[in-house]
Amino acid sequence: MLQINKVLIYVACGVSLLTLVGCQAEVEPDAKTPLPVQQSTAETGGDKAEEIDWARVTEGQWKARLTPEQYYVTREKGTEESHTGVYWDNKRKGDYHCICCDLPLFSSATKFVSGTGWPSFWDPISSENVAREADYKLLAKRVEVLCKQCGAHLGHVFEDGPEPTGLRYCLNSAALMFHEKPKKNAEK
Repeated sequence: MLQINKVLIYVACGVSLLTLVGCQAEVEPDAKTPLPVQQSTAETGGDKAEEIDWARVTEGQWKARLTPEQYYVTREKGTEESHTGVYWDNKRKGDYHCICCDLPLFSSATKFVSGTGWPSFWDPISSENVAREADYKLLAKRVEVLCKQCGAHLGHVFEDGPEPTGLRYCLNSAALMFHEKPKKNAEK
């Protein structure tokens, strides 16, 4: 009887049961649903890698894929503590990719010591891979840096970096994964 009363209330308010159920499925998906794994062309045997619609990845899927710190930083726009991230002092050669979607973002060739305790770069691998948005979270305007593919929060960009750009992309290690360049074998 209680269930019938709920349906009548929804109908009286102009909300059909089908709309309500459809919205519920979109808003609260099964948290156990795994995030699809993007497959390379070689793995799929096709001409094109399988594409993931990153805008449709659910909160539950992100939580299943990321550590609590990675989720806090990338999905909730958090910041890790200075000098605690794994890459702030990394001196190896390679590329830094988005921890969420593996998009290449920054190269060790543009990494520099900023003295801040966070990995800092003077330029991204491609401006097509990063987005910038105004951020007033601390009441002063800052420019937030996001992964353009999946929207992950990476950090902020400031205009106090070295030449040639004068920019300092100050990023969170928790938002990045490092792909080291293979070392060349010595000729014998």
